Amino acid sequence: MNEQLEALLRQIIHPETEHNIVDSGFVDRADMGDDGSVAITLRFQKARDPFAQKIKRQVEELMRSTFPNNQVMVIIREAAPKPRRQENPTTTSDICRVIAIASGKGGVGKSTVTANLAVALRQRGYNVGIIDADIYGPSQTKMFGVEDYIPEGERDENGHDFMIPAQSYGIKVMSIGFFIRPTDALMWRGGMAVNALHQLIHQTRWGKLDYLLIDLPPGTGDIHLSIIKELTISGAVIVSTPQQIAVADVVRGVEMFRHEAVNIPVLGIVENMAWFTPEELPNNRYYIFGKGGARRYAEEVGVELLGEVPIIQSIMEGGDEGRPAGNFDSRVEEYYAEIAAKIVDKLPADC
Repeated sequence: MNEQLEALLRQIIHPETEHNIVDSGFVDRADMGDDGSVAITLRFQKARDPFAQKIKRQVEELMRSTFPNNQVMVIIREAAPKPRRQENPTTTSDICRVIAIASGKGGVGKSTVTANLAVALRQRGYNVGIIDADIYGPSQTKMFGVEDYIPEGERDENGHDFMIPAQSYGIKVMSIGFFIRPTDALMWRGGMAVNALHQLIHQTRWGKLDYLLIDLPPGTGDIHLSIIKELTISGAVIVSTPQQIAVADVVRGVEMFRHEAVNIPVLGIVENMAWFTPEELPNNRYYIFGKGGARRYAEEVGVELLGEVPIIQSIMEGGDEGRPAGNFDSRVEEYYAEIAAKIVDKLPADC
């Protein structure tokens, strides 16, 4: 591909991918003849793609305005686009272990577990980071009190751009929530979400981390598979409540990680909201969502129950106030310390 033409074509952005047409894989050839003639072949899955003709006209106008005295020919070839990976180096080379935190359904407290597990690992002396990959409901910014943080950019000596993560309670946090307003509804197609997460993972200046926790979206889907391809996942933790409908969704999560095409170890299950104990009746337990559903399933499939976390008011208050409860409530600290210890024991001590 002619370098001058390639640089020009990078100015044209595909409306759907929101990336330039070169990196998005819509340019098949771009040649300039000895007589200065320009020949460009675009590739689209279908020639009648509504964007195909529009982009063809943009390319023709750009080339004719740049080379007014040269012959310009732009044609469309029916073929699937071949996206090109950016050449920016990854910033993940100094990350020792990556843990995916998943749930079969929303509303089970997956993000709360992620935040307090990160605190527990930090309290054990580890360097910890969090990627808030729950693109449809990012909440780590709120839980760590960094909602107003705007990631700063940094450029190295080779011209590569990186982002500086927020830091709170000694934990590095990068979230899609930093780049949207709290009131925005994210209506992203799969490709847009995958591109955004690729940048969060590989262009964040993580530095040396012992553990990187990934707060995944609930359920199973493209985002999960894309992240699995982007990083070497050390293991997965599944979060559920005791409720049977939540446990039924856990089955899909476990099977996704166990699938031969994925093959990621399931470190265990955390049963969240396991019971409720009122302050005035400290010896009483009320099983609001049922009793032991996650425990029974874990025993059936041979997965360890990493811990049971009850409903504690400070967990809710801490999340709302931007300070994970594991930092100030000894009861919460004890529950998550036990979970963290089991996870640490399951993973290699050395990277």
